[in-house]
Amino acid sequence: MVALDRLKILVIEAQPTMRAQLRTMLSSIGMEEVQFAVSAGMAVRRLREARYDLILCEYNLGEGQDGQHLLEDLRNHEIIPLDTLFVMITGERNYERVVSTAELSPNDYILKPLAAEALRVRLMRALEKRDALLPAWRLMAIGDILGAIAYCDEAQDRYPLYLIDFLRLRAELHTAAGQTDEAIAIYHEILSAKAIPWAQLGLARALYLKKAYAEAEEILDGLINEHERFIAAYDLLAKLKEESGDALGARMVLKTATLRSPHRVSRLRQLGELSLSTGDPEAAEEVMGEVVRKGKYSDFRDPEDHVRLVQAQIALNKVDAAATTITDLDRSMGGQPKAELCKALSSALLHAHTGDTTRAQQALLAAAHAAPSASKLSVGIKQELIKACFDQDMGDAGKELVMDILRTSADERTVETTREVMKSIGLEALSREIEQRVQEEVKALISVGAEKAHAGDYDGAVAEMMNAARRMPGNPHVLFNAALALLRHIEHRGWNEAFARQARALIDRARKLAPTSTRLAAITEFMHGLIKRYGIRPERIAESADKAAMFRNTARR
Repeated sequence: MVALDRLKILVIEAQPTMRAQLRTMLSSIGMEEVQFAVSAGMAVRRLREARYDLILCEYNLGEGQDGQHLLEDLRNHEIIPLDTLFVMITGERNYERVVSTAELSPNDYILKPLAAEALRVRLMRALEKRDALLPAWRLMAIGDILGAIAYCDEAQDRYPLYLIDFLRLRAELHTAAGQTDEAIAIYHEILSAKAIPWAQLGLARALYLKKAYAEAEEILDGLINEHERFIAAYDLLAKLKEESGDALGARMVLKTATLRSPHRVSRLRQLGELSLSTGDPEAAEEVMGEVVRKGKYSDFRDPEDHVRLVQAQIALNKVDAAATTITDLDRSMGGQPKAELCKALSSALLHAHTGDTTRAQQALLAAAHAAPSASKLSVGIKQELIKACFDQDMGDAGKELVMDILRTSADERTVETTREVMKSIGLEALSREIEQRVQEEVKALISVGAEKAHAGDYDGAVAEMMNAARRMPGNPHVLFNAALALLRHIEHRGWNEAFARQARALIDRARKLAPTSTRLAAITEFMHGLIKRYGIRPERIAESADKAAMFRNTARR
């Protein structure tokens, strides 16, 4: 276990008096390497720049954000690794509010008032638990999901104190490996002993992935009734309802969730989008206005929020307000490629509303041309562009955008919603034609790679499939085949860490897009087999990375 005096620590605390108290307290127990952040935004920037072993975070952070929100952002955006300890400092009232129902829990909660010795003991306990789980996390980091499951299975007997933690991690890993039935069995095992909210949520999520919507909804309804502040349950229930066609029901669930937790920007954003899609622009304007205001304090703000606000204002015929929103977008985020595109689309929508067809088409053409190259532009905004293009008799641009979506974001849900968009504007036949064309492109790309691999040209197969993955970065079928080409190369030519790293990234991306794919379990097992065959250990990968970093630093000098 790492000694306390060797830990690199970040303290997130807005109050100067409390910062000084924590510095003195940490110093008294031998912890000297301490940095401070006075806000969530500063913390995110520090954590992007450097790695810390321990984060001590005050629950109340101001600016409409709390420590729980920050933890969720850090984990969901993969800003901190699993082995970074996150310890929340909180008053008893806040502890009672969040500890029993937080899906993404801190490694520990420490209640005020603080005492140095109590802090030392709690940190030592957290480090002991981290060390027990660390081998599984390291196996996960090299893509050996099945190896991590095997470790959890063996370690839960060796560390009985952490049995429930190993069971939880095993269930999550089975889900990640496409082994949903195994995950369901573990959640049932946990729940047979005690009705733990996160286990009920995990079971509901696994059933949702199997499209057992009725069973999942029943669990979530019961969970919310018993734990009204378990916000993650609302989020999953809303997603379930929306996917099963009940947009109004999803909106009502999110509305309740935002009353319970009013500061989560991503949830407010989803509520605003649902309000727009269900024909309530007044509610959408109110919610998206709040999202834009809160975004000014966030490192994760998105210029697409301004587009949604403009849409709501146009629907309410608030032309001046929409123009002001566009100006604010340009002033606050102008110059970014995505912001420029959002400004062009917003302007096109406003010009179309006021009857200025020429300016609408000019702005729309600029937006349509920029869309394929804009970084991380959402499918929803691309779909709005499609509708606007066809509304303004710009069919060629609209077709290209449909092609772009199906090439770059061809998961099941995206294909369905794009098909619905085309159907709503009377172009269902064109949608089927474009889908068929893209499917033929995919088959052609994959067949070339497969032919090269069959002929023993594994370098050529990798080159072809990585090119295909660059062209179609959101197509799960392409991603799985690109990962397979890399793994086949390793199988026949020997271990290549760069290729293994690329394969892990492709599998992770495909998993997010197609978590129920039948190919997930097979490719996870193939990766596990190669790691065992070549005797790859997490320590070996870490040593190679350290040597590479040392070489790069020496070269720079």
